[in-house]
Amino acid sequence: MLHGRRVLLIISGGIAAYKSLDLIRRLRDRGCAVRCIVTHGGAQFVTPLAVATLSKNKVYGDLFSLTDESEIGHIRLARECDLVVVAPATADLLAKMATGLADDLASTVLLATDRPILAAPAMNFVMWENAATHANLETLRKRGVRTIGPETGALAEGEVGVGRMSEPLAIVAAIESFFGVPGALTGRRALVTSGPTYEPIDPVRFIGNRSSGKQGHAIATALTGLGAETILVTGPTQLPDPAGVKVRHIETAEEMLAACRAELPVDVAVLAAAVADWRTAERRNQKLKKNGQLPVLELVENPDILATLAAAGSRRPRLVIGFAAETENVVANATAKRKKKGCDWIVANDVSASTGTFGGDANTVHVIDDGGTETWPRLPKDEVAHRLAQRIAVKLGQA
Repeated sequence: MLHGRRVLLIISGGIAAYKSLDLIRRLRDRGCAVRCIVTHGGAQFVTPLAVATLSKNKVYGDLFSLTDESEIGHIRLARECDLVVVAPATADLLAKMATGLADDLASTVLLATDRPILAAPAMNFVMWENAATHANLETLRKRGVRTIGPETGALAEGEVGVGRMSEPLAIVAAIESFFGVPGALTGRRALVTSGPTYEPIDPVRFIGNRSSGKQGHAIATALTGLGAETILVTGPTQLPDPAGVKVRHIETAEEMLAACRAELPVDVAVLAAAVADWRTAERRNQKLKKNGQLPVLELVENPDILATLAAAGSRRPRLVIGFAAETENVVANATAKRKKKGCDWIVANDVSASTGTFGGDANTVHVIDDGGTETWPRLPKDEVAHRLAQRIAVKLGQA
């Protein structure tokens, strides 16, 4: 719950402003105090009267209102809150935030605040993909501004693409995550796999891959942050164990499967590990020596952990999420994998050398489920993790 928390909600001029009315209601249902600024553009989509009725507070919009300035003032508005939420955050308002413009009440408050900011972008997909928008967002993220969304779907103009504002429940989950409020996933058990597996050839050599484990570890941290009891089954990495997470260290695919089975039942399983597809049929006890001839290694398939957990019968997690690391035809290959494995969602990413995904700190993912494909912009891996955790919280909350 959010009892005692104070949110300043800025509603700017986009068609997604109608969702902010539902956001206000859901925040107040959780005990949150909501004060609102509606920009001139925002007032073209939602009325200040509707906002005031739902928030149970006066609505602000005029920078030069003598009454408002004498009663509270933009500086007090900027400071008398715990979090500033901008929903929808239009391309125009994001540009003002990035460049420090202050030509209306909303942009002035955003420049004057010393409180954390969470922005939910919403715009046409061409505007979203414009280099200026991405540069503005990069600037804001470096300054500590948090973002959620946008999502992929039908847009107001009749087009389809990235640009839809995140749904109110997802924004609420992000706010709860920010405050560290137990509730979104409290009482849920989550299983996460991470890192590579090492399949020994002899005591020295192994078959492995380049996975760093950064994404899987970040997901375990994000789920724990939403209150889940999280178990992380991880192959060999250079990463510290995430705080508050039960960690089981393994090396091989067979060991990973056994560890996962031992932790069932869980509510959600996120299988982010890059599991080796094959192992050697014979595991030699002594180091192979050069003798002038090339050794012949007979390979056999490793167990399919994703398919096994997706078909676990009465012990199947309520939500099974796989990862698909691809180098070509990313969405098509991942869609086929989802169908073959029987999982609920597939998170696909391009791990070609040119992307820097393996071992890097950022990721571009496509989330594929019954509703289609949702493409997220390139984000830091911890931001990908938080967005995925919030999406999981919304899904399990609907179950």
